[in-house]
Amino acid sequence: MRVLPFKIPKTSGDTLIIQEDKELVFYDKLHQHEEIQLSLIVSGEGSLIVGDTITNYKVGDVFAFGSQVPHVLKSSPSDTKSYMISIFFTKQSFGHGFFELSEFQDISNFFADLPFGVATLTLKEELKEQFFAIKNKKHRLDRFMIFIRILKLFNEAETTTISSSITKRNYTDDEGKRMADVFQLVMNDFYSDISLQEVSDIANMTPNAFCRYFKQRTNKTFFQFLTEVRIENACQVISKNRDTTIAEASYSSGFKNLSNFNRKFKKIKGVTPSEFRKNAYDSYSI
Repeated sequence: MRVLPFKIPKTSGDTLIIQEDKELVFYDKLHQHEEIQLSLIVSGEGSLIVGDTITNYKVGDVFAFGSQVPHVLKSSPSDTKSYMISIFFTKQSFGHGFFELSEFQDISNFFADLPFGVATLTLKEELKEQFFAIKNKKHRLDRFMIFIRILKLFNEAETTTISSSITKRNYTDDEGKRMADVFQLVMNDFYSDISLQEVSDIANMTPNAFCRYFKQRTNKTFFQFLTEVRIENACQVISKNRDTTIAEASYSSGFKNLSNFNRKFKKIKGVTPSEFRKNAYDSYSI
């Protein structure tokens, strides 16, 4: 696993980079790169962090992350391999000013939303078909033509931004490692008691300095972030396991008090855990 920032591997002649990730787990470290990333989740599910927002991903989801946007994909434990197809490019891949041509005027909003991270709500099957098509093509011109179709589909699809604030930040190596270590601790040990002293020690800072540091970079306190990760895990448990009680989902996600869990869940998700479970199963039955 790589600590942010890192380079996407490519040969000197590449303009588009097509990458397949097939692992039992995806990256669980915060990372960023110069390239814009378009990704299809073929199999696997888990948690997704983009900037200041924690959500989840599942089979069939299609995402876009802007240049230098910090993000994490943390797979849920499973015997099934996680599989993702990604396309990487920069706005200069095809020459300076290429995407400023009048032909691309209609997709200007797509590029404007990339610093927030973008998730598609519609046209997922059409996008899936094109991701597999570009993966299977070897000729660069064929790949380029499919890439343009993918951009067109992104532009035509209904989308939503993932993060609530601009997340583009060019981290230094030291700063990147510090934030990556903190995120990895939370993603791996969210169900445990994590003290401010423990996380401050990992960041090699005093508790007060760490609190200011984290808030400046994520727009929330560390414990707000930890609570959101725990709630997101509980959402996955509640929606996938009908026999698991709300209390069991609460305790397995790191909450020690059920009433506190219910209150935090309602505040973050806008519904109670029971309502969330009902809505999840209703959507599965459609």
